[in-house]
Amino acid sequence: MNVVVGIDENGLGPRLGPLVVTMVVASTSDEGRARAEARPKGAMRARLGDSKKLVAFGDTALGEAWARAIARRMGLREAQVATPDELVNALSLDSRDALRAPCPEHHGAQCWDTRDEALVSTPEQAKLVAKVEKDLAKLEELGVHIERATCVVTCARRLNDGVDRGLTRFHMDLHAMERLMLDARERAGRDIVATCGKVGGFNSYSAAFGPMSGRLHAVAMEGRARSEYHMPGVGQLAFVRDADAKHLLVCMASLVGKWVRDLLMARIVRYHRAEHPDAPDASGYHDPVTTRFISATRLSRKKRGLPDECFERRALGDENSLT
Repeated sequence: MNVVVGIDENGLGPRLGPLVVTMVVASTSDEGRARAEARPKGAMRARLGDSKKLVAFGDTALGEAWARAIARRMGLREAQVATPDELVNALSLDSRDALRAPCPEHHGAQCWDTRDEALVSTPEQAKLVAKVEKDLAKLEELGVHIERATCVVTCARRLNDGVDRGLTRFHMDLHAMERLMLDARERAGRDIVATCGKVGGFNSYSAAFGPMSGRLHAVAMEGRARSEYHMPGVGQLAFVRDADAKHLLVCMASLVGKWVRDLLMARIVRYHRAEHPDAPDASGYHDPVTTRFISATRLSRKKRGLPDECFERRALGDENSLT
């Protein structure tokens, strides 16, 4: 059996909200490995593909369905993940306390207030979850056993702290991917085969490694479409352009991660709408609605003493040269 991993990011470029990097791990037969590393096929393609094409902002049903179905594959009972917060905590590599550690004493609710949250409970959603569970069962018949999904959530404060250390958002994305690959290797007890979405415009990753820096590795190839490394004690690592559209496990990770990111961004909007009910429903990305949201909340944020570091991301001056 092979341990095959797909990793992708959601929220690399926004002005607001967290960066979420998600991993899906599968054990596969040799034939199953080829299936796991290929595009989704057949009817499954309607539910598994590039999250940017399948799911619009605010449409959380599909990503939630994959998260719930995978949680059951992880052995979690429905009562253990009955709320969005419990489900996110089950998927997170870090504990609740670790995630909240940088929060200002009086503003933790901006990112962690769970009021008014609930999993989608419509009959249509129940049918969607059932379809996704059938997809997972079909994959198992084909030699792809989905074991778990795991996320690393990096909030705006931590991204800004990275800037203070000279790290771009691309470095922070890569370092989260490294943490996930090392976690997968440790749990598996043997080398893994990992495919990640390309990070920024990096072609060469060796000098940018963080948690895996200093480890012996061989460069198999480096280029715009694919950069691949062999790292003893970790495995085969590849960074692939458009992997979220053509690698089944990366597609799955992208959909789960989009649900997590949208949920956490919605908390930020709710927190500020308590002071400004007319503030728009911002995605956090570089768009006019997000710009209006930032402007509408500026005075109240200052009055309430919310640090800018915990709200809007900064960037290094030369960061765009890496894209």
